[in-house]
Amino acid sequence: MILAADIGGTHARLSYYRQEKGHFVAIHEKSYASKDFRGLDEIVLKFVSETGVRPGIASFGIAGPVRHGRVETPNLPWVVESARLARDLQLDSVNLINDLEAQAWGIQCLEPSDTVALNQTPSDEVSPNQLCPNQAAPNQNQQAPAGNQAVVAAGTGLGEAGLIWEGGRQHIFACEGGHCDFAPRNELEIELLRYLLARFGHVSYERIVSGPGLVNVYLFLKDTHRGEEPQWLRDEIAADDPGAAISQAAVAAKAPLAEQALDLWISIFGAEAGNLALKVLATGGVFLAGGIAPKILPKLAGPLFMQAFAGKGRMQPLLEAIPVRAIINEKTGLLGAACYGAVHALPSMRTA
Repeated sequence: MILAADIGGTHARLSYYRQEKGHFVAIHEKSYASKDFRGLDEIVLKFVSETGVRPGIASFGIAGPVRHGRVETPNLPWVVESARLARDLQLDSVNLINDLEAQAWGIQCLEPSDTVALNQTPSDEVSPNQLCPNQAAPNQNQQAPAGNQAVVAAGTGLGEAGLIWEGGRQHIFACEGGHCDFAPRNELEIELLRYLLARFGHVSYERIVSGPGLVNVYLFLKDTHRGEEPQWLRDEIAADDPGAAISQAAVAAKAPLAEQALDLWISIFGAEAGNLALKVLATGGVFLAGGIAPKILPKLAGPLFMQAFAGKGRMQPLLEAIPVRAIINEKTGLLGAACYGAVHALPSMRTA
């Protein structure tokens, strides 16, 4: 039994998986509010206690840079150590990987219906291949990627990862590209940069392309008198999740200020996704993961995202040929963590 987890700044999702005929079948699954716990170990032990199942393999994807089995989460006051989790679970080891690394592994387990195309390319060969990375080349019923791929996920933070296709295998790597310097492209974005510099000192893409980042964009537009905030929206922002309130108002076209904020957010999201595509040379496709993309699909499918994605001067023809898909399966990170755990299990565990 594989215990898999996808741990973000907002939600901690855990599931037990069993492998059946090359697929991962969920046995027990539950989601917790991350901020309600003092650490990941509390969540894991609570889940194991509630299910009454002892795992044979444990593999966790978590938001933050994982170094030597340890991570200090940037959006939670946690320090997570794989050795401590292994002791708690009475296992020899626990796999601890970056959450975007887990998302990248999970892509290979998706069905075509788990993604939505945002563009059409002459050779749209980006469909997920149901092949765990680092395994042998796919059989006749499986499709290899057409080149390198990239994943970018907007949620509580902004995560990025790459998939390098080499020697008949996928090699996945995580990065912290979401914390790179924001690069404005026009006068409005230069004003946004100045506004955020005054608040944060350093302005990364995550300060904009994330749930809290959407709130930052909205406040910038409001504070610079580019629109009026309706009272009902002000009340919703104060009462609940501000980012969700703004995005819902924008998608429903109920508040022009919210629509303007989401449009600017989407354009900057597209620009950074294009930046990542260039850096990875992701000719095999770019996947949009995270909790926000499925909720704003009608807006993402409009022209703003792809115009910003491809608007790279002399590189525009290259980017226009890259397939871009939004992932709508919220369990991708869980599947990826399970896949990683299965592939990296000790030989005795794999054959047990």
